[in-house]
Amino acid sequence: MKKNIDQFNLKGKKVLVRVDFNVPLNDKFQVTDDTRIRAAIPTIEKILAVGGAVILMSHLGRPKEGPEDRFSLKHLLPVLEKKLGQKPLFANDCVGDEAIEKAAALKPGQVLLLENLRFHKEETKGDEAFAKKLALLADAYVNDAFGTAHRAHASTAIIAKFFPGARLFGYLMQDEVSNLEKVTKNPSQPFTAVLGGAKVSGKIEIINKLIDKVDNLVIGGGMMFTFIKAMGGKVGSSLVEEDLVETAGKAIEKAKAKGVKLL
Repeated sequence: MKKNIDQFNLKGKKVLVRVDFNVPLNDKFQVTDDTRIRAAIPTIEKILAVGGAVILMSHLGRPKEGPEDRFSLKHLLPVLEKKLGQKPLFANDCVGDEAIEKAAALKPGQVLLLENLRFHKEETKGDEAFAKKLALLADAYVNDAFGTAHRAHASTAIIAKFFPGARLFGYLMQDEVSNLEKVTKNPSQPFTAVLGGAKVSGKIEIINKLIDKVDNLVIGGGMMFTFIKAMGGKVGSSLVEEDLVETAGKAIEKAKAKGVKLL
């Protein structure tokens, strides 16, 4: 397991923190649920308290091609300022001259928020050159975005290779990984897992691994419709990943073979 932020000297370091600030906004671009922002605050405050500077990076929504104002992370600044008790700096891009200059000038105790990672298609493609540009901004890397950890994106899986001695877990990531290990390594029986999400594509590996360990597996969220169709059920106009119906069917057969009840 990776070290967490309590096991590394971050004094005087610029720390690049991958957070999950994919929060809902209303039509006035105001945050309507700040749960994910609040979840990241303990990690941010710890780094600041020990004399580090924080560079935050996240995605927001699913921009189609390049920057879109409605998906700008600048809309999160008022909430961040309120939670941190200081006004964060903001870079209008996550890479490039402005990001480099603002990161270089960052002093201990300060926070810099980078613009939406997904304004660059290289993020979701896991582009190594893009990950390297992000890595050049900091001395250490902290992953505190458990919700995106399963994706091989530039800011999660790829960037870690550029910090061989300074890649760390934040508090949220550490807690979630510890909880996951408890239920997968030494589960109490009977073991029931509940898995939600919109897409089977992002969860199929987890589903197959859970089938090897659980007694009951409850599939919820939008992805359940793909499983319902694979079972021969009717889904109406609900979202179905047609290209994964067969994959879902194989998972269903695997569950049957192992005596796992799939709900």
